[in-house]
Amino acid sequence: MKKRLHYYLLVIPLLALFFGCSSDVYDEYYARPANLEDPIYQQLEAKGNFKNLTVLIDKAGYKDILGKAGYWTMFAPNDVAFTKFFQEQGISDVTKIDDATAAKIVKYALVYNAFMKDKLSDYQSSKGWVVDNAYRRRTAFYDGFVTKTINGQPMVIVGSNRNGGYISGDNNNKYITYFTDEYFKAKSLSSYDFNYFYPGKEYTGFNVFDSKVLEADIVAENGVIHEVDKVSLPLMNIDQYLEQNSKYSLFRKILEENLASYVFFQPATTDYYNYTGKSDKVYVKLYDPTLAFSPNNENFVKTDDNDGQSDAYTLIAPEDAALQTFVDKILLKNYPSLDKLPKYVFQDLINAHMVQGALWPSKNDLANGLKEDLTFNFATDIIEKKVLSNGFFYGANKVQKSNLFYTVYTSAYLDPKYSFATKIFNDGSGIKEMISNIKTKYTIFLPSDTVLIGLGFNWDSRFLQWVYVNPVTAQSESGSAARNRLVRLFYNCIVLTPKGELDNIATTSGIIRTGDNELPGEYIQWSNSKVYAAGDVAYGTVTKVIGKELQENGITYYVDSFPQFSTELQGLVIKRLAASNVEFNSFYQYLANSKIFNSSTGKIEGVDIGTSYTFIIPNKAAIARAVTAKLLPASPNPALQTTGEKDMVADFIQYHIIVNKTASNDGLTTGQWETLRKNTQGDKTYVGVISDGATRTLSFKDESGNENAAANFIQASSNNLADRSLIHLVDNYLKLREIK
Repeated sequence: MKKRLHYYLLVIPLLALFFGCSSDVYDEYYARPANLEDPIYQQLEAKGNFKNLTVLIDKAGYKDILGKAGYWTMFAPNDVAFTKFFQEQGISDVTKIDDATAAKIVKYALVYNAFMKDKLSDYQSSKGWVVDNAYRRRTAFYDGFVTKTINGQPMVIVGSNRNGGYISGDNNNKYITYFTDEYFKAKSLSSYDFNYFYPGKEYTGFNVFDSKVLEADIVAENGVIHEVDKVSLPLMNIDQYLEQNSKYSLFRKILEENLASYVFFQPATTDYYNYTGKSDKVYVKLYDPTLAFSPNNENFVKTDDNDGQSDAYTLIAPEDAALQTFVDKILLKNYPSLDKLPKYVFQDLINAHMVQGALWPSKNDLANGLKEDLTFNFATDIIEKKVLSNGFFYGANKVQKSNLFYTVYTSAYLDPKYSFATKIFNDGSGIKEMISNIKTKYTIFLPSDTVLIGLGFNWDSRFLQWVYVNPVTAQSESGSAARNRLVRLFYNCIVLTPKGELDNIATTSGIIRTGDNELPGEYIQWSNSKVYAAGDVAYGTVTKVIGKELQENGITYYVDSFPQFSTELQGLVIKRLAASNVEFNSFYQYLANSKIFNSSTGKIEGVDIGTSYTFIIPNKAAIARAVTAKLLPASPNPALQTTGEKDMVADFIQYHIIVNKTASNDGLTTGQWETLRKNTQGDKTYVGVISDGATRTLSFKDESGNENAAANFIQASSNNLADRSLIHLVDNYLKLREIK
């Protein structure tokens, strides 16, 4: 190491001596390469048609920055562009532009990093370049701190730079939008998309907003220049545009008064003091984090630092007249004024008009913040369209027809008398998503808060949990137990009715399954405006329909109670049926005396409360034939049975119980389904279900092949309700194929 250091100490003086002997050699060694282009500022000066721009660069204090090393892209307006600008602004020449405006023009024309035209359409992701996936770039301009009067008080405000939040150190720089052939081709866009925003302007394949790029790819030492024919002042963001446009004042009022807040932020206050020397408190204007985006956020989602290059936001704002009509007819149908509406209504209303993505006019292919399809016709419903600094703005002559405001879900959602139901619908139960699907027809039974309180339910706002006190026993539940009880009860109140099966509930009767096809619920019965679930049959209660409301995807029936689920064991229901109908009694006698039944509790071994079952009960004649076929012993009395005969009885009963499936004569359940019985090898056994909703027939076929006919249900004595179960009387028994 010492030898190497000694070598360097010898070489350095020799080099100094060498260069000291010849300044020409030194200058030549460190000279600027002859083939290196001049910096941006010098290039603009030399070309001679950017005189106004260079004056503004001087005023803005950017001459030194653009006249030396760096890495910029400049969309440079030429002198002809400034002549038009002076006319538009009503000024004579560049000297009439103040320093602040000069800074806006220059900074907004500057993009960080140097991009040739063919690279502007590529997205700089953290994982590398994504070809032809960008149409925007971050500029050097940002609004920074602004003083405004809020609620009568002057405040220093800074906009949020994240959706629902703010991160110190991010200046919230504005973006500039350009349109290139490469991007349009990759995204299947066309000149239509350009001219939709800029009617009458020429799409050239490389436009910056509505200006033409006259000469692209002018290479400079510190970047790239693209000459444009128009001067661009920094565009407003969506928040700023709403603020200054009175056509959408009601939409903005709803947004501002309910979903915006001004929060003191010390780091921003410190930054403001360091920048200005002033000690005012700085407040961040934040928007509700449940919104699809914050309208004043100039960044995109920021899952990647540069994701704003490839995407932006879209807001479709209804004009005042259309929104006022919607407010009067829909939102305030059950509320006296807007300020009485729950916050979630405002969240949903605004999200219905937000898209977290750039919605191109020829596409209209993105979902809104509620994950719904948009209902706007871009040829007839859009009255104004703007490219703004953080996305697209569309003014509309109608309100988004959100599912939340036109479905059976709406009946509770927009009525304070049903706030408990709305709370359950919205808390992750999945009910909201189900019944607010406007493409699927439902019937719901809706109890009011008053009804629920009378049934023992309430919401504990101290601990934010449901409570339930049984009105008869005074036993109480709270938290998840009470909630789960409510969810099950409400699920019994939701019926998929694609053919309007319950439209005439006042004059018809029948049985129907609740829930939907993906998550079937329990069966309930109705008759002449009365509704019964298994619990009502067990406990002698009834739910009455006391009113109705038609919605676009079905009917809401207002009810005076809940269709009650049952906690009674299914064996007790069979026992009760046997007592009232002799046709059930023969089967019950074998069940009651079997080794798998507890006659005092009604518990059948292997059958549990809360699980779905179908009970297939052979009638008196069928039981007699089963005895003749030696599938049952002659007597149900266990004292007269051998051990093998007792096993025979248990096997027979278990083979007549289908597990995890409730079958009726509605055609909703068909196919092979597992029974409670295992065969002699311990394998599962199956029964075939043949159900026809059109003919309202139901039959069961065993595994005996052609040895035994199907068992057909006897409709007048079937569809008996039990806990998550149906009990059917059939005209034959079921048997397994004999193994020979």
